[in-house]
Amino acid sequence: MAFVVLRQSMSTMQCVLVASADACVSTQMVKFATALSKESIVDIEGVVSLPKEPLKATTQQVEIQVRKIYCINRATPTLPINLEDAARSEAEFGKAEQAGEKLVRVGQDTRLNYRAIDLRTPSNQAVFRIQCQVENKFREYLLSKDFVGIRTPKLIAGSSEGGAAVFKLLYNGQPACLAQSPQLYKQMAICGGFERVFEVGPVFRAENSNTHRHLCEFVGLDAEMEIKEHYFEVCDIIDGLFVSIFKHLTTNCKKELETINGQYPFEPLKYLEKTLKLTYEEGIQMLKEAGTEIEPMGDLNTEAEKKLGQLVREKYGTDFFILYRYPLAVRPFYTMPCYDNPAYSNSFDVFIRGKL
Repeated sequence: MAFVVLRQSMSTMQCVLVASADACVSTQMVKFATALSKESIVDIEGVVSLPKEPLKATTQQVEIQVRKIYCINRATPTLPINLEDAARSEAEFGKAEQAGEKLVRVGQDTRLNYRAIDLRTPSNQAVFRIQCQVENKFREYLLSKDFVGIRTPKLIAGSSEGGAAVFKLLYNGQPACLAQSPQLYKQMAICGGFERVFEVGPVFRAENSNTHRHLCEFVGLDAEMEIKEHYFEVCDIIDGLFVSIFKHLTTNCKKELETINGQYPFEPLKYLEKTLKLTYEEGIQMLKEAGTEIEPMGDLNTEAEKKLGQLVREKYGTDFFILYRYPLAVRPFYTMPCYDNPAYSNSFDVFIRGKL
């Protein structure tokens, strides 16, 4: 008898081979199956059956009684990455250390050098599927609100946002750079009468930084719209967009979220049906009452933002909120002053767990 575990995308299934004349399974076939190297590609024919005991090592609670097995492509016996090692959580490493066992830890460089193998881990499979769902829901929601999808240039003649964070190059002997933002083109579209536009596309930033808040390249989900009467029109779109994405992922990506949580544990996101909006003054007051001193008309630093996120979660039961009406002095020069108090501005930031 031999057991083989099949994997297809995120699903795994147990296969059983038992030497039997009735099942047309020979001893040689069983030996052939047990000699297959991990990550080999196979085709299997058999009968699906229910096992006597629940299966813990596979995602599917059925098994295949194998009748035929073909090796389409045999993997190298010694792979540079063992998938079991690449899929382990920190909790598993900690448990092994306590037991005096040393497990192999796959580093980032190794993962990237052998990315095609690393992508086979369940958590990576889940991440890409969730990214796809976020993008689809972003498009779907904005299209339902009369937005028009556009495509903007990424190889341009000059910096799109100013500053030094730009990748420069020569294009046919002429200076050029990679787009840092589609902002200019979105505004051109609005001036051209499109009213509401969005784009999903690459963004390039030559940022000399090594934090999780800085990236050289990422996929931007950008939107621009006319404001008819009040900037809360934008807040309402953002409110509905994020809540619709949160709901969609919670309802339709349970399997993927559970898979990621198994390797990279996280707390489920808390959010309200109608997103909480706080004025900057209300946020400052909450911080002061908690013992965090902030200049009344100053900007929030990273620690203050994280602390405010904790306070909002404790008081209002949400990780997602909007902070608006910032002091004009801490916002960009083009920000519109509040009509009732020019010391404040018609501006806002969106926070998830105290992070912009």
